Parts: sequence; C-alpha cells; structure tokens
Amino acid sequence: MKKLEVTAPYDQSVIKEYEYHTEQQALGVLANAYDTYTDRAGWLTGARRIEILNALSDLIESKAEELALQAAREGGKPLRDSLVEIRRAITGIRVASAAVSRLVGHEVPMGIDERSLGRWAVTYREPRGVVLAISAFNHPFNLLVHQVVTAIAAGCPVVVKPASATPMSCESLVKMIYEAGLPKKWCQMILTENDLTTKLVADKRVAFLTFIGSSNVGWMLRSKLAPGANCALEHGGVAPAILDETANLDDAIPLLTKGGFYHAGQVCVSVQRIYVHASIQEELTARLVKAAKALEVGDPTRMETEVGPLIWPKEVERVHEWVTEAKEKGAKVLCGGEPLGKTTYPPTLLLNPPDDVKVSTEEVFGPVVCVYSYDDIDDAVKRANLERAYFQAALFTNRLDRALEIGRQLHGMSVMINDHTAFRVDWMPFGGHRDSGLNLGGIEHSMRDMTIERMIVFRR
Repeated sequence: MKKLEVTAPYDQSVIKEYEYHTEQQALGVLANAYDTYTDRAGWLTGARRIEILNALSDLIESKAEELALQAAREGGKPLRDSLVEIRRAITGIRVASAAVSRLVGHEVPMGIDERSLGRWAVTYREPRGVVLAISAFNHPFNLLVHQVVTAIAAGCPVVVKPASATPMSCESLVKMIYEAGLPKKWCQMILTENDLTTKLVADKRVAFLTFIGSSNVGWMLRSKLAPGANCALEHGGVAPAILDETANLDDAIPLLTKGGFYHAGQVCVSVQRIYVHASIQEELTARLVKAAKALEVGDPTRMETEVGPLIWPKEVERVHEWVTEAKEKGAKVLCGGEPLGKTTYPPTLLLNPPDDVKVSTEEVFGPVVCVYSYDDIDDAVKRANLERAYFQAALFTNRLDRALEIGRQLHGMSVMINDHTAFRVDWMPFGGHRDSGLNLGGIEHSMRDMTIERMIVFRR
C-alpha cells in the first residue's frame, strides 16, 4: 500500500507517515456515508448537533496550544498565527452551533387568489446529502471548520480529504469530533491520490462538493459532478489594494505588511498588488521596505517567527522564477528577491513590474508584494481589475465619495475600505467570482448551501 510522508516545510524532516486509501476502501467510506444519509430515521436532531458542536468547541479550547503547534509544524504557518487560527476555529464552531436553529423555512402565502383558497403552505430545510470536503494546506484546521463542521451542523454525513501536506490537523479534528459524541459514520477522513479523488467527486452518491484549492483543479472537479450535485469552490485571487493621495499611511503600512506577508503570502486573498498615487509612492515604498525587512523569517514553531517557510521547496523555486521574470522585464527589487534557503523566501517588494508578467497577473502564493505608481485613479482601477480574478480588494482613502464610488468599481466580492484584502471573520460571506470561485463560504452560508428547501402544502 502506498505511503504518504508528512514533512515539516521548514526543515523537511518527516513528521508522520500514513497509508493512502485503496479504491475499495475509499468507495466503502462513501457507501457508508450514503447509507447513513438514506436512513432518515437515524438523522441527528438539531438539539443533538448543537450538543456535539458545543462539546467540540470546548475540547479544542482545552487543546489549543497543542493543536497550534501541530499545525505550525506540518503546515509552516508561524505559531503566533496558528494560535489565532485555532481560536478562530473555536469561534467558528460556536457560530455553527448557534446557526443550527436558523436552518428553517418560511410560510408561503396562500388564500390570496381563487386557486390558493383553503390551503396553507410552509417550507423547511433538510440535509442535502453526502458532503465531500477537499481541503487545502494553508489553514489546516480552520478550513475544516468551514467545510466539515458546517456539514455536521447542517445534518449531512461528510467525507473529508485533507491536503496531503497537512493531514495531521484533520486527523486531530476528526478524533475530537468523535470524542464530542458524533458517531463515526457521520464524519470520515480519507487519504486518496488525485485520480481516485476525482472518481469520488464523480460518484452519484456525492450531493455536495466543497473544494478549496487551485482554480484549474476546482473547475475540473466541478465538471465531474453527477447531475444534481452542487458545490462551493474557493480558489485564489491576485488581490489589489489602491491607495489614493488622502490615504493614511500610519494606518495602511502595518495592514499592508500583515496582509501581504502573513503566512508567507500563502493566503488566497493576500495583498499582492498595491496601486499608490504618485504623490505618496516614495514615502509608502520606503516605509513598506522598512516594515518588510523587520519581519523575522524562520522556524514556524518559534513564537518570534513572523514569516515561515513555503509549503514545498519547489514553491520557493517557482516564486523566485516569477520574481526574476519581473526583474528582467523592468521591475525594481526594493527588498528581498533572493531565496534564503531551500524552504524560505524573504518578504519581497517589487516596484512597477510590467502589467503582463506573472507577479502582476497570477496569484503568487508567496511573500511577494508589487507596488505600482499611478497618477489617475481611474487608470489604477482599470489596472487593478483583472478580468478573471475576482475575490477581495481594498481601497485606502479618506474621501467618502471615493470609497463609495471606487468601492463598487473594484473587482471583488468583498471590497475593504481602509483595511487589507485578507480581512475575514468567519460569519461573513466569503468567496470568489469568475476564476476565483463559485458560491459563498462563511459558516452559515455554507450550512444553507448544504441543505435543501422543501415545501408541504395542506388543503382543507
């Protein structure tokens, strides 16, 4: 049986070894989940789901430091940020628990014309079916709250395939879900290679796919879904931030620094492209360079570390290739720009790369931020609005009229005013459009997507 080695991104040491599921095993897991769903008499009541979720949040809270260290080791996110992730997960589970009582329908008006006289109708929500959750490495614990805990809260059996780089956090969560009282048949973890994963996605027993990862893979998987299956896809962006001449740099610099270099830029809504008015460009770049150079890069398990490794050594090579391309075509490297080793890349700032190079058009998913000077804000908006990338964007301004006008023009399902593009709380709607994704995430939004609304009409 083929083995999966989990390696620490920072030093490439082997942390743990797993066995991949065979096709027979994986299909057996899916069959078990489907049988659980079709046994309507065995569905979990809302009260029981709330009880399990509350117990789960308490369990995670009691093990927060241990879980954060594990996530930092296997995923490379600095420990200080991994602790924040675990706290977010706890909050998210409590949000899901509270939202169970809001998974309800509504009364449909009757008796308002001749045909509807003597009738009364109501809708109600029930679980959609088996959820297949395919997750990503960059938030190895909290992403599972959005994909797995939401399914449980919605009353759906869930099969979860974690990222091959970070299965340990998933395994820990699933074990705690069982400890909190959920029967194992309702939540099962599998480890499968790509071809088998695709086969599972295409299985008619899957009612809902939740996928977080690259757009090429996400859209391919969507095309494989059986008729009637639904999905939520969360891909990447090339997030822009525009600063006009009135922007408050004292506020903006720490936000842009955090938004650009958090988790070494391995976040789907990281600040990647900053368009700054020419009158403040020199001051902005000088202050950003100072802030970037002050960030401590290194071992993610140390509390002092602010920027950890990239997930694979090959990602360091790819990021450097993109930076080199931009430099050769005219970009000025303000800081960084050379690998620190096989696994780490320094916070890097590029000034005025061409609009057609990779760092300007594709998601870097690394610690690289590009700064572009502009004179006319309408031109900045046009350059910021990539045709296919449409996720989160930001505008820094002290002009209310501009915030309202430009905020509506920027390509983003969410546009942040005077905040960085990576801001998120787990109860807000979150998702991309066009190549950046399909449908919305966010705890309660996901729960509603994982249910269907049915109706009963009573006739006297």
